[in-house]
Amino acid sequence: MSLDPIRMSPAYRYGAMTPWGGDNLQLIFGKDIPDERTGECLEVSAIPGLESRDEKGNTLPQLIEKYGEKLVGTHVKGVFPLLLKLLDAKDTLSVQVHPDDAYAAKVENKLGKTEAWYILYAKEGAELVYGVNPGLTRETLTAHCLAGKAVEADLRRVKVKAGETYFIPAGMVHAIGGGIVLYEIQQSSDVTYRFYDWDRTDKDGKKRELHIEKAVDVTDLSAQLDKAVGVEMEPGREKLLNERYFSLEKFKNYQGVIQKDERRFAILT
Repeated sequence: MSLDPIRMSPAYRYGAMTPWGGDNLQLIFGKDIPDERTGECLEVSAIPGLESRDEKGNTLPQLIEKYGEKLVGTHVKGVFPLLLKLLDAKDTLSVQVHPDDAYAAKVENKLGKTEAWYILYAKEGAELVYGVNPGLTRETLTAHCLAGKAVEADLRRVKVKAGETYFIPAGMVHAIGGGIVLYEIQQSSDVTYRFYDWDRTDKDGKKRELHIEKAVDVTDLSAQLDKAVGVEMEPGREKLLNERYFSLEKFKNYQGVIQKDERRFAILT
C-alpha cells in the first residue's frame, strides 16, 4: 500500500552560517525565518542537524526508517540521496566547487554534490559565476587563488533572470550573485570547497575558511555550460532537466500529474 504525500517543514541555515542571506524567504514565501540573514530554507533534508520534519515533528530520517521503500522507492539504497532548498542571496556567495562521488567518498566519507538551480527572482543585472574562462590552467588558478582578488579575472559570469535553469555538475566552479532567490535541488551533501570569498570579514575581522588545494584538485577546467533548455512534454508540463541524480519538471497544474511509482519518490513544491 502506497503512502499519501507528506507535508514537510523546513530547517534553516542563517546568521553566521549564511552571512550573504537576507529576508526574502519571509517576504516572498511567508517563511518563519529565524534571522534577517537567513540564506537557506532546507525544505526536504536528511542532513544531520538540519533535517526537515513532518507536521508531527518527525524528521525525514525517522520517516524513512518507519516507512522504508513505501516512502523513498525501491531504487534508493543507503542514505537519502537528495536535498531540496530555497535560497536567498542578498549578497554574493563565495566562489566554490563541489567534489564528485568518488573524491568525496575517499576524502570526506560523504556523497559528492551535483546540483541545479531554478531562478525564482533576480534583480536587474543579477549574475552567476558559472565556470571559469577557457584556457585556464590549474597552475594559474592556484596562483590566483593564493593571491586572492586575482582569481576574479578567471571567473566566467552570466546574467540571469527568473524562469531560467542552470545545471552545476560536480567540479564546476560557481557562485550565486547578490539579488537572486532560487530553488536548488542537489545531492544530499554539505561538502563545499571555497576558492575565494571576495575578501569579506566578519564582525571580528576574520575571513571565512578557504579550501584552495582541495578546490583546485576537484575543479573541471573544461566545464562550459549554458542555461538548460526545457522541453514541453504536454501543455502546462515542462521537463527542465533529466540528469543522473534527479529529474526536474515544472507544472502549471499538478493535479493528477504525478503518478505513483514504487521505484522512486517525488518532491512537489
